[in-house]
Amino acid sequence: MGQYFIRRLLLVLPTFLGITLMVFAMTRLVPGGPIERIVVQAQQQRLEGGGRAALPSEEQNQPLSEEQLDMLKKYYGFDKPVLISYVLWLGKVLTGDLGVSTRYYDPVWDMIKERIPISLYFGILTMLLTYGICIPLGIVKAIHHKTPFDTVSSIVVFIGYAIPGWVVGVMMLVLFASYWEVFPLGGLMSENFGELSFFGKLYDIARHTALPLTSYVLGSFAVMTFLMKNTLMDNLSSDYVRTAMAKGLPFKKAVFHHALRNSLIPIATHFGNTISIILTGSFLIEKVFNINGMGLLGYESVVERDYPVVLGILVISSLLLLIGNILSDMCVAIVDPRVRFE
Repeated sequence: MGQYFIRRLLLVLPTFLGITLMVFAMTRLVPGGPIERIVVQAQQQRLEGGGRAALPSEEQNQPLSEEQLDMLKKYYGFDKPVLISYVLWLGKVLTGDLGVSTRYYDPVWDMIKERIPISLYFGILTMLLTYGICIPLGIVKAIHHKTPFDTVSSIVVFIGYAIPGWVVGVMMLVLFASYWEVFPLGGLMSENFGELSFFGKLYDIARHTALPLTSYVLGSFAVMTFLMKNTLMDNLSSDYVRTAMAKGLPFKKAVFHHALRNSLIPIATHFGNTISIILTGSFLIEKVFNINGMGLLGYESVVERDYPVVLGILVISSLLLLIGNILSDMCVAIVDPRVRFE
């Protein structure tokens, strides 16, 4: 098994190179980069200063000279072939330099570092609530299959799954924040947060966390619940469980000592993949609740063609996803001792 995981770790590097090279090449081919943005800004400034009629048609189309364009291409690294630019960028990444934002001119790592705690905060809470609620709920639904509780809970879970989390967030903001004014409209803390006591700060953070956390949890609630229920029901109907019960084993022990562990295998396969989701978050939910997390930063960077920030987020998220896949295999091996990776 150790050799298997060593091979998986060795495959991380070529997979990471393939992902980053593909996205890096796309950033060079997609129009609307930093140079195009500077050209548009120069056009607007000239039009505002002298009027469209006062400018020659050539200057209206291209307000910058060839020398200025060459300087911009050299500054942003567009003067070299894609492969050479990628190697130079990768060399900086290996030294911990993710570059500088082309829009805000701040170091990319500093921009990401400011938002990592926020994304970790919501991501970890979401994961704990999802696993902590969905697994017990799925077990109860499997045991009490086709009962009124199972029917009602299924309807509630399906309704929550059918409505996107950010839509629920907007509805909750309108109802609980605007109409009833029970929760704040957005952000993570109030303006007078520094003046509050320790418990007052905890209460303030809890009030700001309640609505966005509910929106986060709704996204994966139904999938995890029914995955737990269906796998447990399949194992309860298996021959080894029926044989154990026929020999006098109580139903409770048959569920928790035999069927439950095998039912956790599909859950374990998804555990490692949630690591990347913890950091990336959901940009729509963060936009609705005005939360400056990694999801919103990635969305704004793509829209504004801030390629260094896009690539910086890609480096972190791709590494977490690749490591998460390995952790998923480890979780399966821990839950199911029959698994032997060769």
